[in-house]
Amino acid sequence: MTVRDLNAPDPTSADPARRTALVVGASGITGSALVDQLLDEGWEVLALSRGGSSRAGVRSVPADLRDPESLATALADVAPTHVFFTAWQRQATEAENIAVNGAMVRDLLAALAQAPLRHVALVTGLKHYLGPFEAYAAGVVPDTPFHEDEPRLDTPNFYYAQEDELFAAAERQGFTWSVHRSHTVIGYAVGNAMNMGLTVAVAATLANELDLPFRFPGSEAQWNGLTDMTDAGLLAEQMVWASTDPAGADEPFNIVNGDVFRWRWMWPRLAAHLGVDPARVEGPQGDPQPFEEQLTPHEGAWPAIAERLGLAEADITRLASWWHTDADLGRPMEVVTDMSKSREAGFLGYRRTERAFTELFDRYRAERLIPEVAR
Repeated sequence: MTVRDLNAPDPTSADPARRTALVVGASGITGSALVDQLLDEGWEVLALSRGGSSRAGVRSVPADLRDPESLATALADVAPTHVFFTAWQRQATEAENIAVNGAMVRDLLAALAQAPLRHVALVTGLKHYLGPFEAYAAGVVPDTPFHEDEPRLDTPNFYYAQEDELFAAAERQGFTWSVHRSHTVIGYAVGNAMNMGLTVAVAATLANELDLPFRFPGSEAQWNGLTDMTDAGLLAEQMVWASTDPAGADEPFNIVNGDVFRWRWMWPRLAAHLGVDPARVEGPQGDPQPFEEQLTPHEGAWPAIAERLGLAEADITRLASWWHTDADLGRPMEVVTDMSKSREAGFLGYRRTERAFTELFDRYRAERLIPEVAR
């Protein structure tokens, strides 16, 4: 944990006009929402990503998080006061996930050793409570709703490695920190590996165009149990709050929308928003029937569908991440998250999940990534 001089100025209370944010993973779902939030609040924004950023009002910092020399060069002449770390890279095993993703946090913060850092906010997720992909919900996990004070699982987990690198850097460099444990994030991005909103919309488009069933790909437990989700804009709001309010310093926080739902209620409603014939909407039928099994055989039809409908992206792999949605919806247990801690600390943000989905669908339609729905 960070040790601070109690007589020193609180690093979260500096003049907002002098706040400079470095958003790591700025092109992703969470990073994009953070850039929007920070620009709206008048921050100076630096956007670090491998391909750089062309966003108006943002200074691009192209760098490879897996190359310490690239980071040192890219960050040599920047002086952020706040870092928002939203990036990760999936590897074949959890041991590799730990090595790669822990090192990215360590090397990024080491490259900023001379920067006037006040706060670093890190995004993780509910795998903190459920375990990593290769041991997902496989052992003893906490009872729902999940609380931030649950002990770590006795399983290697790259989220724990990222936290430990954050804590160690905070101790050395004197900044405060926050960790934000989101559920599945609903937000705008293209080419993202974890994008349930766009994945579901693409599945509905294939169902509509190829006369396929719009079948829930997950488990009976997910279909019938309570669950929640996280809007990317709400996650961004909490990260900025924790970075600037003393009540958010040196704490982990869950972050979900604040409502709960059952997929057996939500799935038909999303289908209606996506123009799916109600007769083709199906719940689970026995064992999960993952999107990867249902829809991979039909991916070859997407280029012709995109051309016929005037869509902007003919490469379905840039739109749909079947594996991630299958993993989230295939869990054999109810998943609900407690938000009491940040509410008591003063963060009262809320989103209605159905509206988060429908507003996202509208944005993807405006970008011509999914088709308009006949009204």
